[in-house]
Amino acid sequence: MPGMASPIPDEREQLLAYLAQQRYVIRLTAFGLTDDQARATPSVSPLSVGGLIKHAAGTERNWIGMVLQQDRMSPEDYENNFRLLPGETMASVLESYDSVARETEEVVRDLGLDHPVPVPQGVPWFPDDIDAWSIRWVLLHMIAETARHAGHADIVRESIDGGTAFPLMAAAEGWPSTPWLQPWAPASAD
Repeated sequence: MPGMASPIPDEREQLLAYLAQQRYVIRLTAFGLTDDQARATPSVSPLSVGGLIKHAAGTERNWIGMVLQQDRMSPEDYENNFRLLPGETMASVLESYDSVARETEEVVRDLGLDHPVPVPQGVPWFPDDIDAWSIRWVLLHMIAETARHAGHADIVRESIDGGTAFPLMAAAEGWPSTPWLQPWAPASAD
């Protein structure tokens, strides 16, 4: 996948393409990591690459649940959403994220961008002066939220082994080495 979403004339497909691009770049932060590395919290923050990707998937699932007016995530689910639990692997988290992405795309394609999404009441960070968002608004919010967490994951990943976005993308996609960009490679165990 290119480093940027391609232009698409259809608004719904363009929004889905931007969301897919942000999913891709957050997933890249896990490229080449072991499960232990994906659990690592190398800064004063409790954030890990695996936890951030799991959180992005859970948050997207939660928003699509709001679109469908289904139960929202519990406080316990929210806390566990930021870390890989015993028995969870990076592969299982990425597989779950793929499932969430398919569900999101199906729901968005089935409903119009102007479809109303009721604003949950009593949540202090949600506005209390509107009754509903549109699916368009929800998609834009998910793009922004995923991008925010992709940035967090970039920092965590760089702290683990120095891997950064474009060298990771080059390695994942098999780009050739150039004078200005070397694909990421694991450190040699000398």
